[in-house]
Amino acid sequence: MSENLNATTNETQPSSCSFNPTAEKFGKIFAYCLSFLVSLAGSTVIGIIVCKTKAMRKPINYFIVNMAMSDLLFSIFSMSRHIQMLFIDSWLIGGSLGQALCKLVEFLSDVSIFVSIQSLVLIAVDRFGAVVYPLRYPPISSKLCPFFILATWIVAMAVLSPYLFAMKMFEYRGQLECRMHWSEVFGESLSFKKYFVAILVVFIVIPFILIATLYIIISLKLKSQKIPGEQSANAEEKRRQREQNVLKMSIAIVSGFAICWLPVFIGYFLVFFAVNTLMMSCGFQYFSSVAFLMANANCAINPCICFIFSRNYRLGLKTLLR
Repeated sequence: MSENLNATTNETQPSSCSFNPTAEKFGKIFAYCLSFLVSLAGSTVIGIIVCKTKAMRKPINYFIVNMAMSDLLFSIFSMSRHIQMLFIDSWLIGGSLGQALCKLVEFLSDVSIFVSIQSLVLIAVDRFGAVVYPLRYPPISSKLCPFFILATWIVAMAVLSPYLFAMKMFEYRGQLECRMHWSEVFGESLSFKKYFVAILVVFIVIPFILIATLYIIISLKLKSQKIPGEQSANAEEKRRQREQNVLKMSIAIVSGFAICWLPVFIGYFLVFFAVNTLMMSCGFQYFSSVAFLMANANCAINPCICFIFSRNYRLGLKTLLR
């Protein structure tokens, strides 16, 4: 998504907007490299901790690992592409390999985003079952987790499969370019605007409304819970405290994703529905640059949230460092 928006702004924006191009370039390089390294290390460590710690093998942690792997995929394909474009604004690899990578880079980058969103929904459903119906069988058991995780990848790949046909590498002004040729492949019957709005509603708007609803119900349930008796008061209080800590971590992950990715979706909305003069402004170029940085930073923020809010992840990290 950010790749397409980036290509659009590069084509339409004036090149004289930056007061200090060198400082801006090095600032972006530092931000992207920092996000890449933190995401790479953090996501890998999250996966290792859950795999090695038996007590951590619970549905919510499996879904967090699924998000971590999708963040890792995004870092490798999208973030590295952003860093490369700061040095050389052209596609580097030609031939059949270059054509295949042109299709896969954008495809896998966006697949990782949709996998993360579906993982957020699964985390919310898991918390809803654990808090609202604690005595019933969990809605998503550990045995079913692999099937749900596999489903997130299958659904994301199926929905974004048109990218594999629309993304093409070509030569332009002596340089190789990798861009989307949607109208050439699908014609006017299915415009990219209609396609994007459809997936925006189905995979962004509706999931976040569902997530918000579930967390509101969970919060109200935790506040209304009463301790049944003096003998079980301490145990019940500890259980409720654990649920509140997990809830805080889950809400922080959702909030981080929403805050970091909202500017990119706003940018797409402006590209599709705003006047062309707005896209030609320096203000939109600055906005786009910040949107790209925030979206990429989300991959580095997620592991940090896990270590900040979860004592189990902190203990797992200490064990690995020994």
